[in-house]
Amino acid sequence: MRYGSTGYNGGMTFAAFADLCQELSSTRSRRTKISLTAEFLRRLSLEELPAAVSFLTARPFPASDPRVVEVSHATLAEVMAATGPAPDAPRLDLLEVAGAFEEIAAASGSGSRRVRTDRLRGLLEQATPSERRMIAGILLGELRIGLHDGLLQDAIAAAAGAQAEQVRRAALLLSDLSEVARLALVEGPTGLERAAVRLFVPLLPMLAGVSEDFSEVFEAHGGRTALEFKYDGARIQIHRQDDAVRIWSRRLTEVTSSLPDVVAIARGLRAASAILDGEVVAVGADGRPLPFQDLMRRFRRAHDIEEAAREIPLALYLFDCLLLDGQSLIDDPYAARWDALEGVTGGAYLARRVVSGDADQAHAFLAEALAAGHEGVMAKDPSSSYAPGSRGKRWFKIKPAESVDCVITAADWGSGRRRGWLSNYHLAVADRAGGFAPVGKTFKGLTDDEFRAMTARLQALRVGDDGYTVTVRPEVVVEVAYNEIQRSPQYPSGFALRFARIARIREDKGPEQATTLEQFRALFEKQFATKSRRDL
Repeated sequence: MRYGSTGYNGGMTFAAFADLCQELSSTRSRRTKISLTAEFLRRLSLEELPAAVSFLTARPFPASDPRVVEVSHATLAEVMAATGPAPDAPRLDLLEVAGAFEEIAAASGSGSRRVRTDRLRGLLEQATPSERRMIAGILLGELRIGLHDGLLQDAIAAAAGAQAEQVRRAALLLSDLSEVARLALVEGPTGLERAAVRLFVPLLPMLAGVSEDFSEVFEAHGGRTALEFKYDGARIQIHRQDDAVRIWSRRLTEVTSSLPDVVAIARGLRAASAILDGEVVAVGADGRPLPFQDLMRRFRRAHDIEEAAREIPLALYLFDCLLLDGQSLIDDPYAARWDALEGVTGGAYLARRVVSGDADQAHAFLAEALAAGHEGVMAKDPSSSYAPGSRGKRWFKIKPAESVDCVITAADWGSGRRRGWLSNYHLAVADRAGGFAPVGKTFKGLTDDEFRAMTARLQALRVGDDGYTVTVRPEVVVEVAYNEIQRSPQYPSGFALRFARIARIREDKGPEQATTLEQFRALFEKQFATKSRRDL
């Protein structure tokens, strides 16, 4: 290892980072990954720490940094092809790579694409083959070293001599592991303890467990629960201080510029400062919700935002208040946070809600939500605090699951913990010609033992292998649960499953008994019995 190596400017070499990534990718041991990463972090300067942690999470910049390096797969491939031979020895420092990313992100206006590609080519020309792979992985968000955020948090704790739980709580509150690493390694455990909710630093959203039984919910919540409509929209977190408003998505991507209508609502709140949790839903002319796919068209618009707002209006539904006038509320009970939310909004823009301990009333409320075109209901313990990033029995989502029987036609080799397994399955339904029409992919639903068994089974059915995807004879049928069927130009079928996950392996069915494309199309149309639709 060259973890202690220094570059021409006296800093950590990028080659040392590449060496670390190679070692991380070659081991499946959690303990080894944590130990290797902790050793590397201890050797970094304060200036190098944010870049190194960002790179380890396959990001050019810290999570709280809004800058974007606009380099696509196609652009990277083009620049790689035009780059000359790699140098014989490493030349790059860690901070030189970070500086290059900053310059690429700063390029704007006329000629910006040429500036980006020239700077990227200049960076790659100084990089060894292994360094080039790491640069590409960071830019594309695909390092494939098996170091998920939980392991990196454990490594930060080990490097700083702090408790893992201290690091985890700071990470939940700050949503930026670079800042967490700085607190841990510079200020130690006391710095981590001072981590708190901050305006304009997005928190990870609290998550919900899944239940199909209201009796389970009532038991978990002490006999009564708060039921809210489960909207089929996009989760957003609104931060407002005076006239300054910023909005983040569920994945903590800033979406402020795409939501001028929501910004206007936020500026009318009855508070000097607030952080609110909610959902936006695209609505049709009849006021009913549009499919999620239409909402994403609005979110992805980078230009003509006002026109997009007129074409696809949004309804805002708020359901939590996390900070009010400078005071964090996340440790307060849900019931108190809802009272604060009513005060901030004046009762407007709130999620449809009832508090009940009666099963008949709960079922009626669920039926009302479904009839209105929504996904189902959320059930929340009135006494529960807000736990960023946490999932458990304090919140449940209750919604009926739709499913189809699909045939596996191919599978991709996994990475990280799934390395060595065929674990991303290509799903298809039967078409009239006797073949199979692709409708999506999924890596969700199977246990580790099932992944291993499925890998062996598909290997025996292999008819092709390009090193990444194994094509197989279409013999294995799986029941696939999903949230929605969407139109998709990506697949010849014209459709794609949203949030597909394998519910069970249908050993009792052969491929001739799979869902047909005609049946699949009918399920797509059935969705509009309760949803609105736009002419496509």
